[in-house]
Amino acid sequence: AEMQKYLLYNAVEPGELSTLRELSTVEICKVWSAMSRHIYRQLLQKKAVEIGIGSFAVVPALASVAEGKLLPVERPMFILNKALKMFYNLESNETKIPDEMPVVQPDFQEIAATTHFRHEIVEQCVQETLLCFAGALRDNKEVEFSFR
Repeated sequence: AEMQKYLLYNAVEPGELSTLRELSTVEICKVWSAMSRHIYRQLLQKKAVEIGIGSFAVVPALASVAEGKLLPVERPMFILNKALKMFYNLESNETKIPDEMPVVQPDFQEIAATTHFRHEIVEQCVQETLLCFAGALRDNKEVEFSFR
């Protein structure tokens, strides 16, 4: 499975990140902003997007408003893969993707069409970034991943 490759017993070797090393920071950001626009469009269509280490989904939640009243809302969330959480011994709340919500893979062909990169490059860039992320989890490093 896709997720297996993010369960790291050893540190990430520089050779595993050949695409990231060829791209500039600006280019990597360009790929990820195209990726995040793609994810956003899927979420608007009530689909969850699975990216190997977990899924982006819109989940029902309760927001507290005035005088302790609760308001049902929908929150976009990133839900880390359960196997990954166990493997890296991470704590987080149990959040489930609603059963009726279809889970899709990113369409790298479509994402690449909005950038000037071939879809292989886009896919490789995303996977290598996630590998770095997994490497940081493995080494217990602080990670900040921001999406608009």
